[in-house]
Amino acid sequence: MNLDRQKYQELAIFLINAEKEKREVIRLTSEIPDLTPEQAYQIQEELVNLKLANGHRIVGPKMGLTSFAKMQQMKVNEPIYGYVFDYMMVESGGTISLSELIHPKVEIEIAFFLGEDLEGPGITSAQVMSATAYVAPALEIIDSRYKDFQFTLPDVIADNASSSRVVIGNKLTPVSSLTTDLELIGAVLYINGELKANGAGAAIVNHPANSIAALANMLARSGKKLHAGDIILAGAITEAIMLSNGDVVLGKLDQLGDVSFVVRD
Repeated sequence: MNLDRQKYQELAIFLINAEKEKREVIRLTSEIPDLTPEQAYQIQEELVNLKLANGHRIVGPKMGLTSFAKMQQMKVNEPIYGYVFDYMMVESGGTISLSELIHPKVEIEIAFFLGEDLEGPGITSAQVMSATAYVAPALEIIDSRYKDFQFTLPDVIADNASSSRVVIGNKLTPVSSLTTDLELIGAVLYINGELKANGAGAAIVNHPANSIAALANMLARSGKKLHAGDIILAGAITEAIMLSNGDVVLGKLDQLGDVSFVVRD
């Protein structure tokens, strides 16, 4: 189906309103079954522009579908991306409010703090590591606006890759001081003192820097690049765990430190 700018904007507003009103909506592909990923990124771009027009600021991009199993499940051969905005950021040790969200889940990730611009195509993981000033532990709270977290690939792209809240640890580790390669860094996720998930950096397309390289190369297709100062989430190391009121969430990454938050109504 051919869609015009007005339709892209209309669908973006539909998703923004679902987020604002904290209500589940039926996935876009139930109305537009042949929606393509390219069209979905057009919707996402309108959504991003509307948020910027409302005074929000982009902190940096985030990657999704970065495990090979997830890519296989969604029948894609590359990850997807969305954007993290200033209002989504929560300090480590802070509080996530359930009343502001729909059906949040948490994942443990690695955040990259870029020290230099990265412009594709042809960016490699080695170039990513060279351009990265710091890495830090992060917890991403994803919160799809779609009913029962049910969506297809174009749906999740349009919905800004389920971006919702992000908590980044207070310790920033210079890349030059790493004594273990990032793919070997272990991660554990505790909720209320109970181990809920664990994994290693290699879960992110074999190496977290591969994810950032893929992002730079995907952005190049539409004439965009990554900027010095961007904080980029490389993708989930573990599966996403549903959150409940009262949860105390703690993520620990070898060498990189801890990151935490508490869930309230």
